[in-house]
Amino acid sequence: MIPIASPDLSGKESENVAQCLESTWISSAGKFITEFESAFAKVAGTRHAIATNNGTTALHLALVAAGVGPGDEVIVPVLTYIATANAVRYCGATPVFADVLGDTMNIDPDDIEHRITPRTKVIVPVHLYGHPADMAPIMQIAERHGLTVIEDAAEAHASTIDGRPVGSIGHLGVFSFFGNKIVTTGEGGAVTTDDDEMAARLRLLRGQGMDPERRYWFPVMGFNYRMTNVAAAIGVAQLERIDALLARRTQIAELYTALLAGAEGIVLPVERPNARRVDWLYTVQVSGLTSDERNRLIELLAEDGIETRPVFYPLHLMPPYESTPPLHFPVSERVGAEGISLPTHTLLSDADVRTVVDALVARVAELRG
Repeated sequence: MIPIASPDLSGKESENVAQCLESTWISSAGKFITEFESAFAKVAGTRHAIATNNGTTALHLALVAAGVGPGDEVIVPVLTYIATANAVRYCGATPVFADVLGDTMNIDPDDIEHRITPRTKVIVPVHLYGHPADMAPIMQIAERHGLTVIEDAAEAHASTIDGRPVGSIGHLGVFSFFGNKIVTTGEGGAVTTDDDEMAARLRLLRGQGMDPERRYWFPVMGFNYRMTNVAAAIGVAQLERIDALLARRTQIAELYTALLAGAEGIVLPVERPNARRVDWLYTVQVSGLTSDERNRLIELLAEDGIETRPVFYPLHLMPPYESTPPLHFPVSERVGAEGISLPTHTLLSDADVRTVVDALVARVAELRG
């Protein structure tokens, strides 16, 4: 089986973890946590990176720090991983969905404008599959309406838009370091910001709300969202090789693009002129497929020994977020039905990529009859 994702742990990951074990610093204190936070802040282009135990808790922490609570509304793209909306619900707030653009699959700034109400507090653009959202108009909208912007950059480590790294453009950014991400800590996340006061609040909330100047005194109710030193040790080793990891992913994406150029009915991912896309998952659209047909394509490729996965199902179609009368988001519904992500990780060989392409083209032709 050619897996869709696999972590590349060929650097100092084992050595760093062994240091944690030998020192017994295996929980939420230790030198690797501060090293990881400092190194990742440089990647994100921010003054601060506050490490957490996963990407969902990073987003929840950012929302709480931004003051989101019951009665508030938060605008999120309807085409995203469900954690984006779930974190809003954790705050007692309401996620309000906006449609996406057909080429980048990112939130449509024009549709954001239509979703703003007096209860809107935050916009959460998601940099889906590694292509950055169009941040300039989003920030302009936020400024006009006095809203906070939290970038969900879980899938887009080191991508840029208008020359700026994602996670440094909004008021806050959030990242995931799950095992299939570009940089992994096994499980982990981070919140990025340039705001010193906000960073202090995030650190306070992350550690159960304990006063940093008075141990075991808790002026606020916080959360246990801390990253372990072991996870950070893996992350430090990953960040030492981030340029090489990104370069290999780019090579794989370029090979996919070259081999699939001209393939009938297969729409390739884009990279807008003002953006640098990072290829978390190389994702194509097979035009005209229904969701069931796309899922059959995934089954056929699995028979060929190739693991693929569907583009995220639009959130309004899933039971926790269904509404009456039902909502309709035409672009997200089409992309959600036609989209399929191909194996994308640094351990793939060029021969693996060719195998995937040959099987994809053949199976798409078979489905079309």
